[in-house]
Amino acid sequence: MSQQPHRPSPAARPGAGDGRQGAGDGGRGAGDGPAVAREADGARRPLPATAAATTAEQPWPVRLLSTKIADYVGRMSSLWVEGQLVQVTRRPGQATAFCTLRDADVDMSLQLTTSVKVLDALGPALVEGARVVVHATPEFWGRRGSLQLRADAVRPVGTGELLARVEALRRVLAAEGLFADARKRPLPFLPRVVGLVCGRASAAERDVVVTARTRWPGVRFEVREVVVQGVDAVGAVSRAVGELDAMEEVDVVVVARGGGSLEDLLPFSNEALLRAVAACRTPVVSAIGHEVDSPLLDLVADVRASTPTDAGRRVVPAVADELAGVAAARERLRRAVTSRVAAEAAVLAALRARPALADPARGLAGRREAVDAVRARGRRALGSRLAHEAAEVRGLRRAVRTLSPAATLERGYAVVQDADGHVVRDAAALAAGDRVRVRLAAGEVVAAVEES
Repeated sequence: MSQQPHRPSPAARPGAGDGRQGAGDGGRGAGDGPAVAREADGARRPLPATAAATTAEQPWPVRLLSTKIADYVGRMSSLWVEGQLVQVTRRPGQATAFCTLRDADVDMSLQLTTSVKVLDALGPALVEGARVVVHATPEFWGRRGSLQLRADAVRPVGTGELLARVEALRRVLAAEGLFADARKRPLPFLPRVVGLVCGRASAAERDVVVTARTRWPGVRFEVREVVVQGVDAVGAVSRAVGELDAMEEVDVVVVARGGGSLEDLLPFSNEALLRAVAACRTPVVSAIGHEVDSPLLDLVADVRASTPTDAGRRVVPAVADELAGVAAARERLRRAVTSRVAAEAAVLAALRARPALADPARGLAGRREAVDAVRARGRRALGSRLAHEAAEVRGLRRAVRTLSPAATLERGYAVVQDADGHVVRDAAALAAGDRVRVRLAAGEVVAAVEES
């Protein structure tokens, strides 16, 4: 390197490793005496001893701030750092290798330098995007204002440790309810557009598209080909899922990738990607790897497909199956209608076969005879009753006639009434000159009493 970082000697690092002193806790500059600045007239003036003491009239120059930061970083002890190893650069003839240590969850990285021998010790584990644990010392390059790490040991993260971390994340997300069945949404019967996130020119894309179009030739796809492995996979897949979720016409999103090792599929168990999928309003289908692969995306997604081919079968119905279903439904309907018509025809035939409908006059003839018989009985009963009542009336008439005053009058008797209409029963009740009315059997006369 053409530039060496500023690092104080061990004697100048009494607090090395505690990390408790910062850029504002010392008032010393790069020299031994107090920090000073030169005025325009050549006079020297002291600079503020701490960062908190600086003002607009008394600021620190950039070189002093850089020195303070370098001094603070120089007090830090070496530490272990985990990340993804990317952009490994080796220059011929040099013993130093330059790398980038990246945190995929937050898309943050630091420059890393180490010896070529340390990297060679990794052997086959040294691949782009490998997860490693680095023992390094922080260094601050004052001239360009950058922080980097100088590593003396690099170790790959083992598969067992990766599985343990995935399991710990699974428990955290399960406790938050991201795997709950209640939040999973059903797939639409026939989506307008299927969003597909997959690798560039990948077999997974072909499996999903070919399978879906074989089942439903008219299906439309909105494909996003992104990196699905390595250090950029989490960010690329998350952005593609978010873009498809924002499209109104996309009714379902499929995230597809072929099989691979645990490290290859690790991005699909990344917390940032899982939360991005959980936040989608569109149903998401996870089709990662093969049947035996189980990234955490399978638990967060609304539907898990065992393979990309299975995802193509799940997102759209099969035309042949639907046509067969329609034909079967039509056949069931035809049989139901035919059976109903036959049953109703049998009921009509049975009704028509009844004697009342076969010969309606036969029933009327029997009813006519019954009516005639009832009428004859009625006439006889009425005649008998009338004769009986007539005889009774004649007897009553004779009795009335016998008891009637008219019969007495007919024998020569008369009824005498005074002027007031009272029947006179005693001659003493009349006096000479009274007028009386005499009722005879036939008519009546008026007379005057001459003598009582």
